[in-house]
Amino acid sequence: MRRPVPRPNGAAFVLAAAVLWGTVGPAQVWADTGDDPVALGAARILIGGLVLAVVAARSRAGLRPLARRDVWPWLLLAALATAAYQAGFMFSVSRTGAALATAVALGMAPVATGAFARLLGGDRPGPGWTAGTLGAVAGCALLLAPGAGRVDTAGIVLGIVSGACYGLYTVAAKRLTERRVPMSAAVSATLLAGGLAISPALVRRPPAPDGPGLALLAWLGVAATAAAYLLFVAGLERVLASTAGTLSLAEPLVAAVLGLAVLGERVTAASGAGLALLVGGLAVVSTGGKGRRDGPVRSRVDVSFDERPRT
Repeated sequence: MRRPVPRPNGAAFVLAAAVLWGTVGPAQVWADTGDDPVALGAARILIGGLVLAVVAARSRAGLRPLARRDVWPWLLLAALATAAYQAGFMFSVSRTGAALATAVALGMAPVATGAFARLLGGDRPGPGWTAGTLGAVAGCALLLAPGAGRVDTAGIVLGIVSGACYGLYTVAAKRLTERRVPMSAAVSATLLAGGLAISPALVRRPPAPDGPGLALLAWLGVAATAAAYLLFVAGLERVLASTAGTLSLAEPLVAAVLGLAVLGERVTAASGAGLALLVGGLAVVSTGGKGRRDGPVRSRVDVSFDERPRT
């Protein structure tokens, strides 16, 4: 008798998405294309949205569920949060560097996600989430310490704003997963709408169409956007929004490691301690940071998004 194949838990999906997102800042710095950061962010999410539109077109689920009255407000909120996050984060990277921008934005994200989840959805994170989040955010703070003497104020503020928008997107996407909508279509719609909102920057200063520029766009659009967002919403079907927000702190962890290994950044005692705290906090939330929701919870869709390829 064959044993059933175990299904990955939601934490694994969210962590996989965070690993891909953690490559965004380092890839932008490493490619060094000189592209306008907002234009680059617009191109990234438009490419990702188009890739997911192709995926959605091959499914049997249509777009009609996205127009339901209980769906489109969350869809609009997710699109606005996506646009603001992309613009703020890319600008923050250009002004403060990949590691610092990622640490600031994602250090803010769990707090914002927890607050928005409680305000908009009634989530009640458990003590494991609180302990793990405090440890992980403290780790992010230590990662900031090495660059404290050369902090760009505008870059830090933009990072904080983008982190808040990340939290808002997480909660909106979580609510969409609870409403039995085709998630590949929903994520595609939010990415395309968000990209169009900041597309004037793309028209004014389009990314350079050379080898490094095209390679950067391909990686950012396909792997770090289309694939990462699908993994993220798959994880959101199984964990609270607040838990997903904390697990996303794997993103600055990956960015910091890539900064050390690829970009030649130095390891200090503070950054080493910060990495250790980040790993510990993520481990706590991954294994024991569960919480609960106030009131009934809608049925969750399967990780396949209830979509099967047309034959």
